[in-house]
Amino acid sequence: MIKEVIVVEGRDDVTAVKRAVDAEVISVSGFGINKKVIDKIKEAQKRRGVIVLTDPDFAGEKIRRIISKRVAGVKHAYITQKEGTKDGDIGVENANPEAIIRALENAKCVVADKVELFTVQDMIFFKLTGDNKAKERRDAVGKELGIGYCNSSQFLSRLNNFGVTKEELLGAVKRVNDKERE
Repeated sequence: MIKEVIVVEGRDDVTAVKRAVDAEVISVSGFGINKKVIDKIKEAQKRRGVIVLTDPDFAGEKIRRIISKRVAGVKHAYITQKEGTKDGDIGVENANPEAIIRALENAKCVVADKVELFTVQDMIFFKLTGDNKAKERRDAVGKELGIGYCNSSQFLSRLNNFGVTKEELLGAVKRVNDKERE
């Protein structure tokens, strides 16, 4: 598993990266880079490190510059225009797994053992799944931890891949519970 979180432009890029490597991936949804997305990238950088892998075109470079300006110390992975072009369309989603792996290796990604500190049972215990208010609780706990909102499967993945500790999760759940009681 790649230790760093990989930041890409869109959902198709996420699919292409996950076909190539085992990694946590954040999509910025093209030019939809807002404060919420930047905060998620900053948290990922703080916890795991970040590698930016955007399309080899003007828009990709602009997104890369925006992220670099707002999040210090990110690494950069590059595919060539030739590697990312298919039927006149340029993008990471068109690159083959070998090109993506080469780009990440050149960015000096760190390969680490996959950590599975949290399980589905933890998600159920903390009412982050399998509860009629699980969606709202994931949103609130995600905000507390700085890992954002997502479905329960992705939330579990972020807990494990963003290096969240048991103590951090317990603290976040406690704060959310306290707010619910108010």
